[in-house]
Order: sequence, then structure tokens, then C-alpha cells
Amino acid sequence: MSRLRIGVDLGGTKIEVIALAADGRELLRRRLPTPQGDYVATIAAVAGLVKAAESELGRRGSVGIGIPGAESRASGLIKNANSTCLIGRPLRTDLEALLQREVRLANDANCFTLSEAADGAGRGAEVVFGVILGTGVGGGIVAHGHILAGANAIAGEWGHNPLPLPQAADLPLPACYCGRRGCIETYLCGPALTRDHAQQTGETLDPAEIDQRASAGDATCEATLQRYEARLGRALAGVINLLDPQVIVLGGGLSNLQRLYRNLPACCGPHVFSDVFYTRIVPPAHGDSSGVRGAAWLWD
Repeated sequence: MSRLRIGVDLGGTKIEVIALAADGRELLRRRLPTPQGDYVATIAAVAGLVKAAESELGRRGSVGIGIPGAESRASGLIKNANSTCLIGRPLRTDLEALLQREVRLANDANCFTLSEAADGAGRGAEVVFGVILGTGVGGGIVAHGHILAGANAIAGEWGHNPLPLPQAADLPLPACYCGRRGCIETYLCGPALTRDHAQQTGETLDPAEIDQRASAGDATCEATLQRYEARLGRALAGVINLLDPQVIVLGGGLSNLQRLYRNLPACCGPHVFSDVFYTRIVPPAHGDSSGVRGAAWLWD
């Protein structure tokens, strides 16, 4: 019987499970709301989804889980999680006890990147950098088919580096929830795009509305998106100079802005330490499914 991989995306609002065949074909997908602020109910929900999937398919599988945080190298407890009920908890140990098997955990951005590197937009590339541009800004690195987690389990967390080359329009440096100022996330997440437009125009629009109006010829919305693209280009150029990935895959809600794929190479190029710019900047092949698929691929 072919190998069964089960992946779980443990998000702040939903928990999703997927079952993949050995060749990556989707066999099953289910989801349910995340129990808000309730750790015990959350791990019970994860275990319940896995067991229900296995019951429906009639076989047992490997289990990988993508989480909105990281596992501390020192304690094994969860840190840096947007879902705060996970912080300080022995998530891996508790899930292994409930499921009676080894469980693999990874940051959700790492899972996204692994999915796209395994059989998505970055397939065949030596180095893939996955970018999450959503309510926050995260990233993951896959090299030669393997996630780079790092000595501190924070590899790819470019969103909490300072925005390179801040200009007059970027000042004063915004405060970040991490305690620093001027983090890339404070400029490039979805709420930051909305806030920047409101500061310049007095009008509060979500990113999709800004994009639609810019496409229809609204000059103020076009200017907002050009500021965003310039900042994103500078920030990605720093990643390119360090990692030199063959492919950068954009994920999260802002990855739906199709103009980014046309405009970003020109925004990155002047800041890249090279006479050529070959890095491809592409949308995800698996869309919103990449995170949960990548969790399943943790058992490759």
C-alpha cells in the first residue's frame, strides 16, 4: 500500500487537515474553526481531525503540523506564536501522546515554502525563499529540498529585520509588536498597506480596493502601490544578496496583487549586488493550500 502523508495547518482561525498519496495527490481535506484561546480544545481538535481522516481512508499515516510560531531549541516549548494559547506549551509532546506516534512540527511559512519547493512554483530549484505577505510578514527557506530551520529556529524571519534604506516617506519608524521599530513587517503586511494609504489620503481602503482603484486610474492608489513595491523591492533585495535564491514565491493575501510579479524585478534590481537579475518572483502554484500541503511533506 502506498505511503500516506497527513498534514495539518494549525491556524489562528481554522485548523485544516489534508491527506496526500505518495505522489502528492490530494486524497482528503477537511477543516474546522480553531477553538479560540483554548489549548486543550485545540490539540483535541487537531488529533480528532487526524483520526477522522485516517478512519475515512482506512489507513494510518505520518503526521506533520504547520504552526504559527516555532518550537524552542532550548525547552521544546512553543514560542513566537500568533495563537498565544500555544506559547509556552509542549505542543509536540502533547500531540504525540494523543496520536500515539512521532509528530513533526514546522513554522507555517516553512511549510508553505516546502510545499512550493516540493511540487509547486519552486519545483526543481536549489534554493527557494517563500514569503508570507498577510496580516504579518514571514518567510521560509528550502535548500536542496530541505527546510532550513536554523540554530534558533528562526531562519527566514525577514519580517523582523529593519526596512533597508528608509526614506523620508518611511519615517518615523513604526513601532512593531516585537518591541523594535522599523521592522519590514510594519511596512509590508496587509494592515500596513491600508494604514499607509490612509495616512497619505485620509481614506481607509483594504489592499484589494486599493489595487482595483489603481487599475481604474486612481492616482493616489497607484502612488500607494508604488511606495509599497519600492519598499518590498528593497527588502527582497537584501534576501537575494544573502541567499541568492533561484525562486521567490509570494504567499498570503497580498500575493494576489498580480502587478507585483510584473513590477518587483525592476524594484529589486538596483539594490541587488550583481550585474544580472535572474531570480524569479512567482505566485504559489498551490495557493492557500500550500501551508497544509507543506505540513504533509515534512515526512518526505
